[in-house]
Amino acid sequence: MIEIEKLSEKYVEQALALKVSDEQLMFVGSVQEIFESIPESGHKHVVLVGDEVVGFFVIDTAYSKNYDFCSEGALGLRAFFIDSRHQGKGYGKSSVAALKSYLQQAYSQNSKIYLTVNCKNLLAYRCYLKYGFTDTDELYCGGAAGPQYIMLMV
Repeated sequence: MIEIEKLSEKYVEQALALKVSDEQLMFVGSVQEIFESIPESGHKHVVLVGDEVVGFFVIDTAYSKNYDFCSEGALGLRAFFIDSRHQGKGYGKSSVAALKSYLQQAYSQNSKIYLTVNCKNLLAYRCYLKYGFTDTDELYCGGAAGPQYIMLMV
């Protein structure tokens, strides 16, 4: 069973030790790159199984200031990944499925969350679709690894 929570000092070391698989590196970047590029408006979160960090993501509270497709006041989901050593165990699906209720509690003033997912990352795209996101039928073409689907959860 997974839990999601804001990154606390207790889990920083584990979070920094997370690994992105080679295939996903172009979509997410390394953990070090993620940590270095998080804006002030970015809140770090971990996916836990017991006391073990198995995943990570950032909620950007100023996403709409940087992305025209994002409506005012909506959140942005960034850098979501499950550690390469824990993939294939259903943690990605479980955490995306739990995301809506978690965000409703943690960010009750925000009713929408956007994300972009690379068009080549079909596994992630299908997972987001299955667990509450919809495809806006628009593409974001500003990503380093090519066009990305723009997705929304309300």
